[in-house]
Amino acid sequence: MRHSHLFIPTLKEDPAEAEAISHKLMVRAGYVRQIAAGLYIYLPLGRRVLHKINQIIREEMNAIGGQEVTMPVLNPAEVWQQTGRWDAVGEEMFRLKDRGGRDMCLAMTHEETMTWLAAHDIRSYRDLPQTWYQIQTKLRDEARPKSGVLRTREFTMKDSYSFDRDEDGLDKSYQCHLDAYKKIYERCGLKFYVVQSETGMMGGSGAHEFMAPSSAGEDVVALCDSCGYAANVELALSVPKTPTFSGWTYEEIATPEKRTIEEVTRFLKLTPDLFIKSILLMADHGPVLALVRGDQTLHEKKLAKFIGQHRTAEKDEVKKALGVPAGFIGPMGHKIRIIADRSLQEGSYVAGANKEGYHVRGVTSKEHFKNAEFADIHTAEAGDGCAECGKPLRTERVIEIGNIFKLGTKYSAPLKAQYLDESGAEKPIVMGSYGIGPARIAAAAIEQGNDENGIIWPLSLAPYDLLILPVNVKDPATMETAEGFTTALEKKGFAVLIDDREERAGIKFKDADLIGIPYRIVVGEKNLKDGMVEFKDRRSGSVEKIAVADAIHTVEQRLVMEA
Repeated sequence: MRHSHLFIPTLKEDPAEAEAISHKLMVRAGYVRQIAAGLYIYLPLGRRVLHKINQIIREEMNAIGGQEVTMPVLNPAEVWQQTGRWDAVGEEMFRLKDRGGRDMCLAMTHEETMTWLAAHDIRSYRDLPQTWYQIQTKLRDEARPKSGVLRTREFTMKDSYSFDRDEDGLDKSYQCHLDAYKKIYERCGLKFYVVQSETGMMGGSGAHEFMAPSSAGEDVVALCDSCGYAANVELALSVPKTPTFSGWTYEEIATPEKRTIEEVTRFLKLTPDLFIKSILLMADHGPVLALVRGDQTLHEKKLAKFIGQHRTAEKDEVKKALGVPAGFIGPMGHKIRIIADRSLQEGSYVAGANKEGYHVRGVTSKEHFKNAEFADIHTAEAGDGCAECGKPLRTERVIEIGNIFKLGTKYSAPLKAQYLDESGAEKPIVMGSYGIGPARIAAAAIEQGNDENGIIWPLSLAPYDLLILPVNVKDPATMETAEGFTTALEKKGFAVLIDDREERAGIKFKDADLIGIPYRIVVGEKNLKDGMVEFKDRRSGSVEKIAVADAIHTVEQRLVMEA
């Protein structure tokens, strides 16, 4: 392909609103353009990258028996109402009415539609198992679309769905997808983690996420390098370091106008890990008191497993429920439900005295909140002990690039997706759901592969395998050599871009680095007189001179070796 025939609108400056490196470089290198918040146009280079990602996905999905289908983006409300998600999903879903006044939506995902199909066409145990997948447009009305293609309102997603007779079948389908996903990300050249995760709005009995480490990521994972434990911090369990306790007796201490942990620790000259943080929450079934250590953060989603939806109590609600001003709550003497973090089971702490202007020290679980329920409700932090092996955890910011869910019968039961077993009994189909974001893979690859000059693509994702760069296109010998390389390598099946523009060499070199094609042959008059050309590896930056006569063979070896 000739550069002069391609639409590659590169820019010298970063877009003003861009923060993520992938956002900056995808715009500057001419891969995407933003038409509105969260809505992107994929330009020719961007489309080529997505095509390569999608091809890898298709190959690995087909290898585990996946069959490609296409579901409609526009869905009738009925199927979403039957599963309860029409009301459960909030403003993220685009809703509309058709000309007949019927409620419709633009699909965020396709569990309902896929299950509808299974309900209508799967009849017998002989029809199972099945795995159906699609690479399809999805829409989500993100409140704060940002970070380029990492958080958008319209996106392409590979979603697949497994249909099995029972839980054992689901386990096998789930493992097949887990293994296939690992192969996909390895082929895409990404560093990634497989972590335990919450099921969220998808529901079901279990889930894993695939996370690519990146400073642009919105998720954080807790990792143990010793035993391999990995979990999203929304789910991660940890064992905080045990404080050095003092042999306090129960004693009231005046702390005038000192309400927050920061204020009281400074006033008493103690570390936060020796304090109990008492937080009143208003749940559907009444007020709940949550207790965590002073150096911990209460994890709202962990707590929600025990008390459901909730919110932090207002000051007047604290006074009404506990008879205590906010800032001086302690765990002693209350007749409401108390849930305490497990780290508080041992030791003697400072806590609010349930009296304005006072705290108490010498508070213990056995004496002062022995009726509390104990659970892991704190957010795992770097340095906490691993819940599996006790070694220190570390945390890392990541981009979610895929997820897998064991749905069970969450969707098949309400949509009556059933089959007849060997004895003729009717049973619900057991399902799994598995998603991948191709654009997120592209962005993660850029986040992990870039330098001050631009993108560094892995060969498997690059829009072209090789760039031929004739320095002076007006020199007949230079162009004859460059054209010859291009033709010969294309005949061997490689994707080659020749920069045949009448531009200064400096501009062509800058654009070459910016768009990130893995390998480059530079054809210049000076080297050509000696029968040589330059071969550059974009990732390592190494440049070597190779003979014109050996160039095709050398390049072919390098490309085949990396592939």
